[in-house]
Amino acid sequence: MDKTLNTGKIIALDVGSRRIGLAVSDAERTLAQPLLVLERAGRDADVAAIARVAAEQGAVLLVLGLPRRDDDDSLGESAEKALALGKRLARATGLPVAYVDEWATTAEAHELLIEGGASRARRRGVVDKLAAALILRRFLDGRGVEGEQG
Repeated sequence: MDKTLNTGKIIALDVGSRRIGLAVSDAERTLAQPLLVLERAGRDADVAAIARVAAEQGAVLLVLGLPRRDDDDSLGESAEKALALGKRLARATGLPVAYVDEWATTAEAHELLIEGGASRARRRGVVDKLAAALILRRFLDGRGVEGEQG
């Protein structure tokens, strides 16, 4: 692996049908912090917005959550869409893309917010970026890495 990929900020994405949650690491890759939520605006607009955030943050790597089917743990339509988005992001940004199993991250994010006393309205506004932070934490911990593409 390229030595430059061992340090530097990472942007992680929790891609949903209506929103994309983003999280960012610190350059030393010890912290995973929720960053923002993008409302989906179409494939090209989504890619441009993510590329802009990655550039603003000085990211050197993108990590996408890869959803699996509940019944047989295989890759379904949502996973295929995440892989296609990853390819578009790699082309648009020139950054490598890695994938992490995102199983139950949204449910875990909801649970954490409920435990923290967040209202339903507050949860709706932050759950996607918190799920992205959980995906990033899995990557930083070395769990569930599916591979990289350049």
